[in-house]
Amino acid sequence: MIHQTAIIDPKAKLHSSVKIGPYSVVGPNVEIDENTEVQSHVSIVGNTKIGKNNKIYPFASIGNDPQDLKFQGEETKLEIGSDNKIREYVTINPGTNGGGGVTKVGNKCLFMMSAHIAHDCFVGNNVILANSVPLGGHAYIEDNVIIGGNSAVQQFTRIGRSAMIGGMCGVVRDIIPYGIAHGNRSKLHGLNLIGLRRKNISNQDIKILSDAYKEIFKNENLTENLNNLSKEIRKHELAREVVSFIEKDKKRPICTPFSK
Repeated sequence: MIHQTAIIDPKAKLHSSVKIGPYSVVGPNVEIDENTEVQSHVSIVGNTKIGKNNKIYPFASIGNDPQDLKFQGEETKLEIGSDNKIREYVTINPGTNGGGGVTKVGNKCLFMMSAHIAHDCFVGNNVILANSVPLGGHAYIEDNVIIGGNSAVQQFTRIGRSAMIGGMCGVVRDIIPYGIAHGNRSKLHGLNLIGLRRKNISNQDIKILSDAYKEIFKNENLTENLNNLSKEIRKHELAREVVSFIEKDKKRPICTPFSK
């Protein structure tokens, strides 16, 4: 159902089951798949593709120009998956040529009021951005990440799978998978044990991951600590994921317990 006051460009591709509320605007290069609900006063423009069963709340702005002074109106894209909840005043921008040309959002995410996803970001599945959380350009957020309210993620920062960020935190360093970080500027405070248990990770696996954490961060010399990891830890799946994350090419330093 499309409300009579909505403005839908005739070139837009909307599944017949899509609902568009009062005074919403949908541009010509927008595709919206089945059972997605767009409530009132929503703007969806640009080369934007939205999947199934999403719910977009009033005053969200989806697909408008990147907030990047280098952007010159080039053709770029925004791709949003399925089963997401995009709350009031959320803004999501498409990519830029300098960042690969696309912003991607996965499935089953919750973006609370006034969250912002900047140009060229990647956001995985089951991600929660609490109220007023902005992601700077090129941020890379893996699956099952939770970011607390009023925290801000600096551009080019990575946050690993199942990590948790406390509220009112400036995330200026990469956060390892399964890590917990909080503070005025992000500082690592251990592992997300509750999150691991909720995913039915065995106690044995959690113990090995905890042992790996203690060895990796026993002092500030991460390179030496990684080189000295035992074979048992290195072959463990979760520990190997953390090691791989740390060793990857990166724009930001790794957040540690010693970060300031």
